[in-house]
Amino acid sequence: MARRKTVAELLAEAYLAKQQAKVARAAAGQPTMPTPVKRPRKPRKSDPEAEQARLLAAGEKILAREDEARARQAMKVEADLAKRQAARTREAQANVRARDQAEREQQRLDREAHKQHLKDEAERRTERVMAVCAELAAVLRERPAGLEDWHPLVERALARDGAKGVAEVVGDLLRRSPVPEGCRDAVEVGYFPEAAQLRINVGLPSLAVVPTVASYRLVVQRLEIVAQPVKEVELQLAYRILVGRLALRALDEAFSVTPPGLVEEVALNGFVATTDPATGRAVRPCVVSVVALREEFSQLVLDAPTLDPQLCLHTLGAVVSQHPHDLEPVPPVVEFDPQRFKLARDVAAVTGLDSRKDLLEMDPYAFERLVRELFEAMGYETWRTQNSRDDGLDAVAVKRDSVGVTVVAVQAKRTKNAVPLETVRALLGTVADTDAARGVLVTTSWFGKASYDLAARNGDRLFLIEGRQLKSLLLEYLGIDALIGLPKLPRSWRASGAS
Repeated sequence: MARRKTVAELLAEAYLAKQQAKVARAAAGQPTMPTPVKRPRKPRKSDPEAEQARLLAAGEKILAREDEARARQAMKVEADLAKRQAARTREAQANVRARDQAEREQQRLDREAHKQHLKDEAERRTERVMAVCAELAAVLRERPAGLEDWHPLVERALARDGAKGVAEVVGDLLRRSPVPEGCRDAVEVGYFPEAAQLRINVGLPSLAVVPTVASYRLVVQRLEIVAQPVKEVELQLAYRILVGRLALRALDEAFSVTPPGLVEEVALNGFVATTDPATGRAVRPCVVSVVALREEFSQLVLDAPTLDPQLCLHTLGAVVSQHPHDLEPVPPVVEFDPQRFKLARDVAAVTGLDSRKDLLEMDPYAFERLVRELFEAMGYETWRTQNSRDDGLDAVAVKRDSVGVTVVAVQAKRTKNAVPLETVRALLGTVADTDAARGVLVTTSWFGKASYDLAARNGDRLFLIEGRQLKSLLLEYLGIDALIGLPKLPRSWRASGAS
């Protein structure tokens, strides 16, 4: 491989070639460039080493200039590259900032949209609650019209199927009535043509039908929908009012669908089908019971905005639970057994009673019937209460007069010992719970001083009838000269008091 020539050698060869070309042109007779006249120089001695050094220096200068040019070019390229890189960096940063801003704007829009969605949802929920409340409040105002058109149907049912047909038609109407959902889950109807009377057992809703939420609102800080609960007192009041409205509506529909003369009186018991939280068993407490006369009921203005259903029922002589939300039962004014299709009344006890029979030897239930017959002879209507026990409320007596309807809670205590004070207190509590006008405790024995003091403190809300008074009343109103064979007479009685 040939040796690479140095720069000095290359420059020397170039110079020699140039001189040789010049000589060749002169020999060939070619004109040469006029040589400018120069002042004669002193002839210099030719120095090959100096010439070579000069050429070498000239070549190094040329190379230095080339290196500088290349360096400048390289710096320019690097500057251009740096400029383009900076531009790309600025563009990337601008894109990132724009993307971040776009994302933040989108997030803001999403939050606003979500907030608006939650706000709309809160309003929708509030509107649904208000719609339910409005529907419950309109139970009496928005009653079905044209019920009188059913009169011919009821009359044909009576002619075709008798009392059973009337009960079926009225029951069908009450079941199909457009009451709010869940407000009338069952209806049992009986018709008693001899009394021109309908007996109705109607299923009323539990407290759960009343909305427990007044409204919904959006908590912006948490982006959460929060319910505004109804106060417990307001919830219970709303339920009591609803029970009254439903009872009055059922009475109105029963009277409206039946012709006057065919039905002049409606007895209604309102039951709530639920589960006893203490036992888990299904229970059906009665929370309202009323017997209404057509003439009296027709005077009511049920759609008046100021009508108080509870006061209206009391005007009709109804027995209404003071705490229906707690399923506190009341004794039905009339017991209706749809299976037997008759009132839960018993056969007369007087017919089987010997005029000198000892009251203490009577069956407890026969004694209760005797007490009810005594009240009937005194001008009351009486009904046996459900699940009667010897230590509980045994009957309800109702007296109607020009002043109004008086409801009396009656307990019959067949015993040969003094009636305990606790029994008297229990009856007084029952009177308060059932909203009866007064309570009457009838016994074959006697009461102690504490019992009479308790009765005196409660005025006419509590009456005590001991054995001597019972004997006198039986003789006066039923013509029964009864015996009370007490083994030991109290000091306040004379010996004739029990004979």
